[in-house]
Amino acid sequence: MTKPLTHIERGLAALQNEPVDRLTTYPLAMGVNRRLVNGGVTYREWAHDPKLYAQSFIEGQKKYDFDFAIGLMDLSVMAGDLGAHVRFDQENTPFVDKHIIHDPEDYEKLEVPDITKGRSAVLLEGTKLFAQALKNDVITAGFVEGPLLALSQSAGAERLFLDLALNPSAVHGALETLTEYDSRLVEGFAETGAAGLCWDYLWGNYSCLGDAEYHEFEAQYAHKLNKLTRDKGLAVCIHNCADMPHLDTQIKEYKPAIYSMAYYPFNPDSPSASKVIADGYADDALIGGNIDPQLFLSGTEAQIRKATSEVTQEVKTALCKRGLKSRYCIASGCEIPPDVATRLENIGAVVDVVKKEGSIQY
Repeated sequence: MTKPLTHIERGLAALQNEPVDRLTTYPLAMGVNRRLVNGGVTYREWAHDPKLYAQSFIEGQKKYDFDFAIGLMDLSVMAGDLGAHVRFDQENTPFVDKHIIHDPEDYEKLEVPDITKGRSAVLLEGTKLFAQALKNDVITAGFVEGPLLALSQSAGAERLFLDLALNPSAVHGALETLTEYDSRLVEGFAETGAAGLCWDYLWGNYSCLGDAEYHEFEAQYAHKLNKLTRDKGLAVCIHNCADMPHLDTQIKEYKPAIYSMAYYPFNPDSPSASKVIADGYADDALIGGNIDPQLFLSGTEAQIRKATSEVTQEVKTALCKRGLKSRYCIASGCEIPPDVATRLENIGAVVDVVKKEGSIQY
């Protein structure tokens, strides 16, 4: 039996495939944590105030006792600062409702915004505040959209994927601009005190792009940004909630420290936790996943406990078969819905189950 570890000790051990007292766990509670601040603040308030943004992660850590803290806001931050109109409903995740790319010439008009203004600034300052507050408690990371994801938010996915075929040079020009935008954000995150930076490379998905297309329109830019991230002293983490992720590229080639993913049981080609481990991907990265996020909204506490217990046992068995000691984090496959109807007790239930059932016999 491994002695009890602190969150940081457990996280570092898991990253290095060393023995742990139990599996790590981090249900991806981000925007939902705003309900813990000042009796609850709206999403708009939370997403525009770095102090409220940071306090939500601090309060979430106090309440739920996570093993990591990763500062996702939402996926419209970059598009909004580029000039797209973002719709903020009172209590739900914001989204772009007016794009800024309408023809091939519009790709050339994109300019890198001032990251000391807009929600980019809120994200950076808020990450700095919670990273400093939690630095002695957990491993922290910022969160940023990859260039292709940010461009799809700015143009709309249908428009962008059509232009990948019809106007590839225009798309590449825009991706160069967004890579520069991301590079400036990396430099900003390097000043926050966070230990890592989590990239959302969503379009590494065989449902959308094959290997050749993915390497042309994302991998070449991701390699530059991953290198810059490491050069700035930040660990590279990747989140991809796609149903058929490009695991060989995003894990074997990108070599992240942490890889967060989802599982879609109704798609026979979607990789389960045990398959990902058996296929050797946990040999190279700490894998995080893959409880259905919708269970936190619609499931009972008994259902979420059952799902957590099942994936915990699945992971422990698969790790032992593979000869691994620890390289898995029990997490939701994507962000827990920030809806006001999300059942907060379900978040705590996941952590509780992993604490009780997550130990591994060596």
